[in-house]
Amino acid sequence: MSENQVSGPESPATVADADASAAADQRAPRSGDGSARPITPGTQAAEGTYRRQTVSFVRRGTRLQGKRQKAWDEHSAYLAVDIPRHIADTSVHPEYSFDAEEEFGRTAPLVVEIGSGLGDAIVHAAKENPDKDFLAVEVYTPGLAQTIQKLVANKISNVRVVQANAPEVLRTMLPTGSVSEVWVFFPDPWHKTKHNKRRMVNDNFAPLVARVLAPGGTWRLATDWSSYAEQMLEVGNAAEEFTNVHDGEHSGSESPLTAARLSGVDCEQSDEPDTVGGWAPRFGGRILTSFENKAHKAGRVIFDLALRRN
Repeated sequence: MSENQVSGPESPATVADADASAAADQRAPRSGDGSARPITPGTQAAEGTYRRQTVSFVRRGTRLQGKRQKAWDEHSAYLAVDIPRHIADTSVHPEYSFDAEEEFGRTAPLVVEIGSGLGDAIVHAAKENPDKDFLAVEVYTPGLAQTIQKLVANKISNVRVVQANAPEVLRTMLPTGSVSEVWVFFPDPWHKTKHNKRRMVNDNFAPLVARVLAPGGTWRLATDWSSYAEQMLEVGNAAEEFTNVHDGEHSGSESPLTAARLSGVDCEQSDEPDTVGGWAPRFGGRILTSFENKAHKAGRVIFDLALRRN
């Protein structure tokens, strides 16, 4: 299981789903007069549960303790974006729009990391690039708290964290064309075939990323699972909004896919070379995390992609 958790649609609606939706309706946010606030069709809140829409996570423990709790209590008021919710604590009210210029007090390129985990990549990048602003999107509260710890320890002010379901962040929360780069590093691979449908990076996700990226902006992806890498490449090549920055490059013996096939660590072993290519060199702005090191030790190959917004 990768450090960034991804979930997706389950079985068709059942009686249990209907009961869950009814229960969710009972929990719906109320207006001042006690009536339920209207819910925009097509949002997570309209579904009542996460069952029918792909979401960016699997729910995990959210309890904070010790230093994480202290960091959250003392610093989340100004480092965590306080967004209006609908039913779930990770939903985003569809009328809310994030104003980066107001939040950071300046105009600067905005980089968004989807699934920021414990914050290693984004904290390092923010420290190295003080001229840019960064938004860490994550649903795992302890991960956000630990990210805040690192920001405070390093006296970094150009990062904000947000606990939210990524597709909703991309669909409504971020203004169109407001982002210079979107990062999706090591999302959950759901490597069993029957679970592939849960993968976040799919044909429906690409237009959401395209919506928030400014023309010429970059969508950077990385994974340590060859089948997911091939899916990411297919999604990028099929999306009319994007151009593969390294189209045709790193094929044959230079391809990470060729290396993965030869090793057979995460796929059927084969000496068939990758004749297509399209892989990017390792993104120099991504710090080598403990998670990526574990992938190397397990013998898995790292794949990078860079897609440019047309």
